[in-house]
Amino acid sequence: MKDLQHNQGLDSAHTDAVEQAFSFDTIAIRTGHSPTHEAEHSEPLFLTSSFTYGSAEEAAKVFSGEKEGNIYSRFTNPTVRAFEQRLAALEGAERCVATATGMAAILSTAMAFLAAGDHVVCSRAVFGTTVGLFEKYMSKFGVKTTFVDLTDLNQWEHAIQPEKTKLFFCETPSNPLSQVADLEALSTLAHKHDILFVVDNCFCTPALQQPLKFGADLIIHSATKYLDGQGRAMGGAVVGNAKLLEEVFLVTRTLGPSMSPFNAWIFLKGMETLRLRMDAHSASALKLAEWLQSHPAVKQVYYSGLPSHIGHELAKRQQRAFGGIVSFEVKAIEGQDNGRTAAWTVIDATKMLSITGNLGDTKTTITHPATTTHGRLSAEAKAAAGITEGLIRIAVGLEDIEDIKADLARGLDALL
Repeated sequence: MKDLQHNQGLDSAHTDAVEQAFSFDTIAIRTGHSPTHEAEHSEPLFLTSSFTYGSAEEAAKVFSGEKEGNIYSRFTNPTVRAFEQRLAALEGAERCVATATGMAAILSTAMAFLAAGDHVVCSRAVFGTTVGLFEKYMSKFGVKTTFVDLTDLNQWEHAIQPEKTKLFFCETPSNPLSQVADLEALSTLAHKHDILFVVDNCFCTPALQQPLKFGADLIIHSATKYLDGQGRAMGGAVVGNAKLLEEVFLVTRTLGPSMSPFNAWIFLKGMETLRLRMDAHSASALKLAEWLQSHPAVKQVYYSGLPSHIGHELAKRQQRAFGGIVSFEVKAIEGQDNGRTAAWTVIDATKMLSITGNLGDTKTTITHPATTTHGRLSAEAKAAAGITEGLIRIAVGLEDIEDIKADLARGLDALL
């Protein structure tokens, strides 16, 4: 292994040794960077579309795969490769393929492993656009999807269509109610029927949860969220074993939903502080959830860190901490609608919190899922996923928790 005392990075050839010898935080800072002849200390940014060769023969060998080398930044770029190596190491995986966004990661996975006539079983408790991808767009290509309750293993089993079901897809904790999937049980069921098990790990990141250890085959990331951590860039990734990822790589190489080198560089720097940030997000989110639970204007709080949450014990087994997403339902104003007016009153009363559908930022964000992140779902689909008009989602940032509480109290107190 390369000697860290000489400020060398840890490249993909050393991933196994890295996992054995170094902790998560060291991997998050050192993996993926192999200094160039310039001996730079920080990861370089390769803003180039193509690469040159010393001869026609060398070019031919690189293009044929006989010799390692860069070809075109759509599918071979040193900065993107450094991001891929680092994230793979953090997840304990063999390989990672970077994509332009988290949704591009899901689409690339679907294109790699699904064909006309295939069937998918997907949790209802997923990001609204994920539902749209499977229900509206993959169906155009003859792929059918059955949506089931995340926590009901019987529904997953009963939805399986022999010889047709090729993929299980879920996110855990779920968006926005923090439902928790039993990863070991789902992986056992999937593999019993030779089904690929894919887990969206966006909310926890590998700092809090590593789904491969519980039997997942592939992991999806929206790097836009916590991997960056400051709301600066778009990106996604698929992580897993090398053989499966080769299929995903061929899709991204051909179809082009590739990650920008500049964005990869941003994510590399974000991952250096990933565990520190996730621990801080989790600590503040738990304090906020406990405070909301005691507020008289709040009907229910959804956060798996609360002992009252139905998935609390399972989350404790699968996660280091409980993440930064807290959702809660406010009590409807008497004589008003079914909760939307109350929810909007709380949101509009905030002065510091950012009203936006994004999450994973240092800044705390607040949104109304029924009309934003899940707004395109039918009323029936919202009801099935537990998305009520009174529901508010908070992505707890890194501001002082007392300031976050005070900003929310302004609207909550007005409901009393």
